[in-house]
Amino acid sequence: MKINKNDILLFIGDSITDVGRDRTDGQDMGNGFPLLIAAHLLAAFPDKRLTVLNRAIGGDSLGDLKNRWEHDCLIINPDIVTILIGINDTWRNQNDGKTITEKELDEFESDYRFLLKSLHQRTDARVVLMEPFVLPFPKDRVNWREDLDPRIQIVRKMAREYQTELVPLDGALNALGIKNGFSYYTGDDGVHPTVAGHGVIAKAWLDSVVEEK
Repeated sequence: MKINKNDILLFIGDSITDVGRDRTDGQDMGNGFPLLIAAHLLAAFPDKRLTVLNRAIGGDSLGDLKNRWEHDCLIINPDIVTILIGINDTWRNQNDGKTITEKELDEFESDYRFLLKSLHQRTDARVVLMEPFVLPFPKDRVNWREDLDPRIQIVRKMAREYQTELVPLDGALNALGIKNGFSYYTGDDGVHPTVAGHGVIAKAWLDSVVEEK
């Protein structure tokens, strides 16, 4: 993906992207992978005068993101949009003891399609989709796969249909976790990245998206 002069890059999603950002400061990047990516891009391409924004909100489900999409994305008219969302839809079902249904999956796909269709209709944004992920530490996170895996497949389907970039985080982080220990990348809940985990995500984004030349 070519990054052009004066591009506005927007990162949006849930707590994995939010990472403690000051929501009263529109320029605050939080303390996670968006900040690492911004640091790399701004250092590597000073001539491009990029603007990098974070509009993630911890705890958001896909439906929550849809509800604020107009204000936090479309009005900004970004040039590159990165979306990472979905783990809280699974987490809420797990907390409520609910089994995912076909109706819920259809709604998840419909809501995701709304985001991408509106971007296509209202902006010229290039889009990067990132897979939600979970690592099996603690061990009960293995039970989350039944709910999360079909959501990941929907994200992949959307990437294919809308010809977006796709950053396959779930497989990459799980492979590294097998090698080096799952908690090294997502601490004690299998979801929220450690500094190392954010580093992996930032590198995966840069490797997938940026044309350095």
